[in-house]
Amino acid sequence: MIEDMELTLASLQEKLKEWDGCELSKNANPVLGEGNPQSEIMFIGEAPGEREDKLGRPFVGAAGQFLDELLNSIGLKREDVYISNVVKYRPPENRDPTDEEKAQCMPWLQLEMALIRPKVVVPLGRHALGHFFTKLSISNAHGKAQKLTDAVTVFPIYHPAAALHNGGLRQALYDDFSALKAFLDSRTK
Repeated sequence: MIEDMELTLASLQEKLKEWDGCELSKNANPVLGEGNPQSEIMFIGEAPGEREDKLGRPFVGAAGQFLDELLNSIGLKREDVYISNVVKYRPPENRDPTDEEKAQCMPWLQLEMALIRPKVVVPLGRHALGHFFTKLSISNAHGKAQKLTDAVTVFPIYHPAAALHNGGLRQALYDDFSALKAFLDSRTK
């Protein structure tokens, strides 16, 4: 994937544009993460949607607007965090990514995480959570800190798109973001 070059987010973006190791790359644009590369908080979704595919940026459609609203509710902005996805290309018709597609794209996410070095990883939804904890379900784990290593905590939250399809989850997302803020505040004391 990347050999003999200094690894930066910019070089990763360039290499992803050339990569064809996933069938999705034949019909979709690459979407690497974006945000503050020094952030201690990294949000990870499942895959780009139609708007993300067009613009080449993560979380810029309706789910992204709701994510911005949720971030603002706890005093954060997109520029304060880093936002990415497990899968780097839009699956056709916004279908769920397959296990194979997730596995093919995982090295890219791992490289992003190695560059960002987040202390708190926020998987948005079951596909992102499954990378860190295969046995946890999002419905049981959301809004609760999970220790991954001594240096990294995973804080699962429902995907913002879930609340767009099921209005009953809106309050759960606000509650989870409040719990995330309380967790982040407790780390700085």
